[in-house]
Amino acid sequence: MSQPNYSGTYHLAEQDNMDSYLAALDINFALRKIVCLLKPTKEISHDPATGTMKIRTVTTLKNFNMDFTIGKEFTEDLGPVDGRTCQTTVSWEGDKLVCVQRGEKEGRGWTHWLEGNKLHLEMRVQGVVAKQVFKKED
Repeated sequence: MSQPNYSGTYHLAEQDNMDSYLAALDINFALRKIVCLLKPTKEISHDPATGTMKIRTVTTLKNFNMDFTIGKEFTEDLGPVDGRTCQTTVSWEGDKLVCVQRGEKEGRGWTHWLEGNKLHLEMRVQGVVAKQVFKKED
């Protein structure tokens, strides 16, 4: 099975359990409430031939950039999210992108997958799972 190309711009359509996920990351109450109101856009540039990927998460509050090569561990600066750094590896599991983030928080990571024009994101930390669904821009 060949892996899909994730390139595109995606706008948040729905999310679930975000407040609990942010609480598990020790984000303070006020910031959690603000973040839960944001409607992020994901701009993804993906070169399937080289495995390089750039994910830009853009909001009116703060932007977050993640550049990586699939299958290669790197040090990720999560300062804009929760002030931490971790060792991150993003790999393919079938046609899903699975991220493992090793650091202070156990079980931290995420999974992305495509279904038609929707980009799904499941975020995990310490047994808490949050989900977001983004719709691809036409």
